[in-house]
Amino acid sequence: MFVLLLALIPYIVWYVLRSKKSQPAMKMPEVAKYRYVPRTWRMYLMHLPFLLRNILLALVVIILARPQSKNTWSDTDVEGVDIMMAVDVSTSMLAQDFKPNRVEALRKIAQQFIESRQNDNIGLTVFAGEAYTQCPLTTDHAVLMNLYNDVDCNMAATGILEDGTAIGDGIMNALLRLRNSQAKSKVLILLTDGVNNCGNISPITAAEIAKKNKVRIYTIGIGKNGMAPYPLPTGGTVMMPVEIDERMMTDISESTGGRYFRATRNTELEEIYKEIDKLERTKFNVKEYSKRNELFEPFAWAALCVLVLEILLRVVVLRRLP
Repeated sequence: MFVLLLALIPYIVWYVLRSKKSQPAMKMPEVAKYRYVPRTWRMYLMHLPFLLRNILLALVVIILARPQSKNTWSDTDVEGVDIMMAVDVSTSMLAQDFKPNRVEALRKIAQQFIESRQNDNIGLTVFAGEAYTQCPLTTDHAVLMNLYNDVDCNMAATGILEDGTAIGDGIMNALLRLRNSQAKSKVLILLTDGVNNCGNISPITAAEIAKKNKVRIYTIGIGKNGMAPYPLPTGGTVMMPVEIDERMMTDISESTGGRYFRATRNTELEEIYKEIDKLERTKFNVKEYSKRNELFEPFAWAALCVLVLEILLRVVVLRRLP
């Protein structure tokens, strides 16, 4: 971009040649008598607008070149908890007993929870008929939420991900991300709206493994009691029964020292997250990588000031007649 500064050379040459050939505003038969007339301060400022115009063009080129700060690493000690969230994304999560539906309501409230725990290592596992890690443990919650925003039920609905509810697989996938954690508090938050009906490992076996690894599991059953409206592919909704294996969810939580919650509306989900927010925190070291930051703003403000000054000089102070 700095090659564009070469354009100033012909501009300067043009200005010099134009100044020499400029026509006087008023013709006089003789100018000798004005030879010793003192020059006013305006005459000294005559070429200042041209100079400011060159500075403005140079600043614009600098802005186009995108000045940036350098990347840096920093080590900091923070207190937090290692938390893995295992979220059900089976097609039943499209039920509309939560507004606008279960998966969207859960995402919004989970975002508030994540934002309130700035120093925690938080990761995300999603599961339907099979499970995978959407985001490993990280303190970069902006990245976590960007990845969480990509989570929906379309994968299961379109067959990209096998549909079903493999609760045991969801727990095991999250445990694999917590196995090397050195935190005093290791937590798994399991969120589902159904009954375990597939997968390679039973939820109770997965809970026993979590207990051996000192991971507490907080389970949340999502859905109203009885019936819930479910959207049809052709439009409209149909009432479907809500089935949650609360006995199994309670056993999973109590065996690991956690708790089971039942959420039937958005406000209850918020209260559940507030309860989990009271967990003990652990001090651990975090390495933070600072990426390049844009530094064009000072040059942009300087360019604006130069532009305004040049216009004021040309129109008000050094106004030419005619």
